[in-house]
Amino acid sequence: MGMNRSMVCAVLLAFLAFPPAGIAGEKGHGSMPGMKSGEMGQGSMAGMKMEEHGKMGDKVFGGKVGPWQGEVRLMDMKAHMEKAKASGMKMEGMVMKSHHVALHLSDPGTKKPVAVSEGKGTVKVTGPDKKEETTNFMVMEGHFGADVNLPKPGKYTFKTEVESGGKKGSASFSYTVK
Repeated sequence: MGMNRSMVCAVLLAFLAFPPAGIAGEKGHGSMPGMKSGEMGQGSMAGMKMEEHGKMGDKVFGGKVGPWQGEVRLMDMKAHMEKAKASGMKMEGMVMKSHHVALHLSDPGTKKPVAVSEGKGTVKVTGPDKKEETTNFMVMEGHFGADVNLPKPGKYTFKTEVESGGKKGSASFSYTVK
């Protein structure tokens, strides 16, 4: 379990260090407490704008997740790691799943992000071959995150369930790998 957590942290740091192109104009975590609009702290994310951190990957769902408004982004880890390698980052020996799922929650009334600092949840992925895989979400930088395998082209169905702050929510959506 400790090895998996270390790998997840390493992968998270890797894709936080290299923002994808084409995300201008979308709001991110600029309203997080302690952060000035458009800034992030030091370390591997230095120089990265909050909008870039919060909007990595393709938006695959937007809608109701229990009492919250939710947005799910899906990042192709192979493509992301190729960008990281091209910029000089060493990725040798890293074994990872094909995609990262990031579930962001916001208050439907105020539209402000929910400060996810604790909680739990799962994402169940059913592939085109009808095989199912359930993965636990981890709390990561204000959102729920999980690494999943989408190994071949076709339609995948996602069922998410989360619990945070004494509230529960769920959502289902589909994504097609080309």
